[in-house]
Amino acid sequence: MEIKYVGPKPIISHTGIDFDNNKEDKFVYLNIVVQLLKSLNHNYIKDKIYTYQTDTSRLSIGDLYQELKKYCPKISSLIEEKRQTTQEEIDHDIKRAEENTILTDEDKKTLENNIKIMSDYMIQRSINKTIYYCAVDLLADVVRNEKIGFIIVPMFQKFAHVLHSVQGSLRKGKNPIDTKLEIYQEDGKLLTKLIIKDN
Repeated sequence: MEIKYVGPKPIISHTGIDFDNNKEDKFVYLNIVVQLLKSLNHNYIKDKIYTYQTDTSRLSIGDLYQELKKYCPKISSLIEEKRQTTQEEIDHDIKRAEENTILTDEDKKTLENNIKIMSDYMIQRSINKTIYYCAVDLLADVVRNEKIGFIIVPMFQKFAHVLHSVQGSLRKGKNPIDTKLEIYQEDGKLLTKLIIKDN
C-alpha cells in the first residue's frame, strides 16, 4: 500500500456500513502540507517576508509520495508499520464480533463480513492519517527551527485545517510554542494567519 484517497470514516455495524462525512480522509490535506513544506523549508534572511503561490497545480499521487519521501525518508517503513498495526486492530475487532454475546449468529456473521469488506479501506485511512501527521510534525519543526513568525494562507477549510494541525504539533513536546489563528480580509480576499508567538 502507498497513499491514495479512500473517503470519510466508516461506521461499521451488524446492520450495515455508514460514513461519517465530518471525519474526512487526511489524504485531502496532504497536497497543502507538501506545498507549505516546499514554501517554508529553505534558508532565510532575517526580517525578510517570503511569499509562495498556493494556486500551483496539485501534485499527482506519485509526485506527492516523492515529495513526502524527501522530507520523511522513512515513509515506506511508516506505511508498513501502520498497515500491520491497523490489520491487528481489525483482526481484534473481528474476534470481538465472533465473541459477541448480544448479537445473533446471523448478525455476528454480518458484522464480521462488514469489517472484512472495509479492512483495506480502514488500513488506507490509517496510513493516510499517519503520513499526514508525520508531514505536519515536520512542518512544525521547520516553523520552530527557522523561527518563523507567521504563515498566511487563503481562508479555505483545508488550509485552516492544516494550520490548526500545525498549532497542535507546536503545542506538544518539551518546549510548547504558543500560537494564534486570525481570519482577516485584505484586498477583498479572506485570509487565515497563523501567528507563532514564541518564535
